[in-house]
Amino acid sequence: MGHPTGPGNRARSPKPGRQFTLAGWLEPAGDVAGDTFDFSLERDILHLSMTDAMGHTLQAALLATVLVGALRNARRRGVGLAEQARLAYEAFSGYAPSYVFVTGQLVRVDLSSGTARMINAGHPPPIRVRDGRAEEISLHADPPFALPMTRNYRVQEIALEEGDRLVFLTDGMLERDAASLDIPSFLTAGRHLHPREAVQQLTQAVVHACDGKLSDDATVLCFDWHGDSQARHSNAAPPP
Repeated sequence: MGHPTGPGNRARSPKPGRQFTLAGWLEPAGDVAGDTFDFSLERDILHLSMTDAMGHTLQAALLATVLVGALRNARRRGVGLAEQARLAYEAFSGYAPSYVFVTGQLVRVDLSSGTARMINAGHPPPIRVRDGRAEEISLHADPPFALPMTRNYRVQEIALEEGDRLVFLTDGMLERDAASLDIPSFLTAGRHLHPREAVQQLTQAVVHACDGKLSDDATVLCFDWHGDSQARHSNAAPPP
């Protein structure tokens, strides 16, 4: 399940200055599963989320929808990222049976400062492509949503550099049948692709590696940070 629309979802900063491009793709498995991605854009803040519900049943899809709704409601209250996660955890835990959970990445990008703040709730780490090289971002992993928490979710801050690409994945992109695909190397080779093309080609490569039979939803979200376009224009040399 992709939010707010299906495969090929994309967005671009509507204002001059701090610029970004965003694209997502969800390739569904043969069985019902519970992947989601979601985003919303305020004046100077971009909110992103990616979640993956345990299991391959209708219940997984329903619980994923409940969590996305809880995250959206928390964002509308205008609270910080840690409080968003706490409120979503409380709302979701009231619906989720004790034996299920949902992993997730919550991201809040400050477009004015070029800073990304992230919470990792038991989810595969994002991959950053910078200076022509793709590598995982080392993040502390808190427990997934619905599992007992002994402390607040940890917010981790990453400074963005012009030209950075952040790629968020669910574990369906990393399943054992796709182990032959070296995703960091694939992303490095495709670093010049538009995010829309990058998510499509990566998904196609995973499906091919699995002989066209995915056992889990495969979801990817690609965020390109273009930096301050106004500063680039002001620092450019005058035409001859």
